[in-house]
Amino acid sequence: MSHHEIHRSHRIGWLRAAVLGANDGIVSTASLIIGVAAADTAHEGILLAGIAGLVAGAMSMAAGEYVSVSSQSDTENADLALEQRSLNEDAEFEKRELASIYEERGLDSHLAAQVAEQLMAHDALGAHARDELGILENVRARPVQAALSSAGTFTLGAALPLAAAWLVPGDQLIPVVAVLSLLFLASLGGLAARAGGAPMTTGAIRVTFWGALAMGITAAVGQLFGVVA
Repeated sequence: MSHHEIHRSHRIGWLRAAVLGANDGIVSTASLIIGVAAADTAHEGILLAGIAGLVAGAMSMAAGEYVSVSSQSDTENADLALEQRSLNEDAEFEKRELASIYEERGLDSHLAAQVAEQLMAHDALGAHARDELGILENVRARPVQAALSSAGTFTLGAALPLAAAWLVPGDQLIPVVAVLSLLFLASLGGLAARAGGAPMTTGAIRVTFWGALAMGITAAVGQLFGVVA
């Protein structure tokens, strides 16, 4: 009977991008809406600022994530190309190098040499990428995937406080957007923590605290500039 374990570390790539995008979408858009509303801006102006923040934030997240992950991908590809040249030029040296890595992990020299020889016969570059360079296929850098994931989750996150602002005009806008956004953040933090195997309460408190701080500061700034104006 086959046994297959699902490790949480396999989720780290997409989980990081999804949580970061949604969290930024909620915090930045809610803070922007609250800050603009605190300056006694008309409801139409508040919505316009929220929409502009959503679009600009999603594009910024996509561009930033693409550039960041592309740099990581370039580094990985350069290392793999260098390793391939080394394999082409001196495969025996690379085999001994791989065997020494296995010896350091606890295998005796004879078994380490056998493992290195068999793995290199199957996939020499893959063996060195995994065991010498630490490049694993399931966490390889994928710029386009990361960019789309970040932009998409940012948009979903930003749409939540924006919808609240659209549905609740007037004096209730700031408290309603703030409370709902903090609830969204707490839920997101809890779910992300559960998916990563961490305590849900810790994850919820962590993101809620920083979200509340961001909203409080922007509200104060908006009120200050509203008074000055």
